[in-house]
Amino acid sequence: MAYLEMNVESLKYNYEYLDKVFSENDIKWSIVTKVLCGNKNFLNELLSLGMTEVCDSRISNLKNIKAINEKIETIYIKPPSKKDVPNIVKYADISVNTEISTIQALAKAAKKQNKTHKIIIMIEMGELREGVLRDDFIDFYEKVFKLENIKVVGIGTNFSCLYGVLPNPDKLIQLSLYEQLIEAKFNRHIPYVSGGSSVVFPLVLNGTLPKGINHFRLGETLYLGTNVYSDTKIKDMAHDIFSLHVEIIELIEKPKVPTGNFGTNLEGQTFDFDPSEASETSYRAIIGLGLLDVDDKHIWCDDKSLEFVGASSDMIVMDLKNNPKKYKVGDELTFSMDYMGLLKLMNSKYIDKKVVHSLES
Repeated sequence: MAYLEMNVESLKYNYEYLDKVFSENDIKWSIVTKVLCGNKNFLNELLSLGMTEVCDSRISNLKNIKAINEKIETIYIKPPSKKDVPNIVKYADISVNTEISTIQALAKAAKKQNKTHKIIIMIEMGELREGVLRDDFIDFYEKVFKLENIKVVGIGTNFSCLYGVLPNPDKLIQLSLYEQLIEAKFNRHIPYVSGGSSVVFPLVLNGTLPKGINHFRLGETLYLGTNVYSDTKIKDMAHDIFSLHVEIIELIEKPKVPTGNFGTNLEGQTFDFDPSEASETSYRAIIGLGLLDVDDKHIWCDDKSLEFVGASSDMIVMDLKNNPKKYKVGDELTFSMDYMGLLKLMNSKYIDKKVVHSLES
């Protein structure tokens, strides 16, 4: 058995910390909920904190959010598929966009649903993921402004998600200047300069964020308390919101070196072993978790004396050495995780998800 716990008190602590920082800097922020994978129990706890705007990249998740609170403003945070356009308009109040033909389709769907659909136009600032090229964005905005049932509410960009391109004040100043240029040329008000994300948040803390950046879409730092820019932890935030608990299903003292003719494992890997260890043994624990649920590179055991030996689809093997703590079958091991580990665990239907309201629960 394996289950993931979310500690609500720690979640509330991080939310209030971030809300205070953003409020003091006159920044509007939106929680990215995609890591929760639409889990209604977790979403209920998150939405009860008081946030008025959330982001997600899956329509089904936005649908769940609207079912919990239809008044909360939702943002669809990847360029929409044309086939999904009617549901984007139905469940997302705002969407991020980079293709004029898709925005035209959104305009038609919005007219059909008797709505005005709001959009943020994403600009390419070096990461080479989604974004209109900087040489083209003036013409792009001009075309969009001619459409009915579409309201442009922002200009935005992303960093670090694909190639790890880090934000800096110069790039963010450029984004802010683009917004000013659009407002001056077309006499339109663009409320959001949405250049903020978890990797940009450290610039708020160290006072280097340009004043023009007034909107953040933030997830990882809320859930894990991480400084994504430097891959460290923010000391004033909680880092224990999520914990993974996995049962030991076998524990036997075994040889350290396998025997037989070697091929590749299920991932196509080959292994080399030190022949001098052929006569040595150690206690090996198998836990009820596997690559189907998470990559072991994205989780780590809270007991630092234990080491990963390997993983298959449904089992992970750990080396307990001489087992000085006398673990036994049926005991639970507790793990922490990074953002990708959390995302995969949340997406696994085989991992139970539980809410706790204090560390002692």
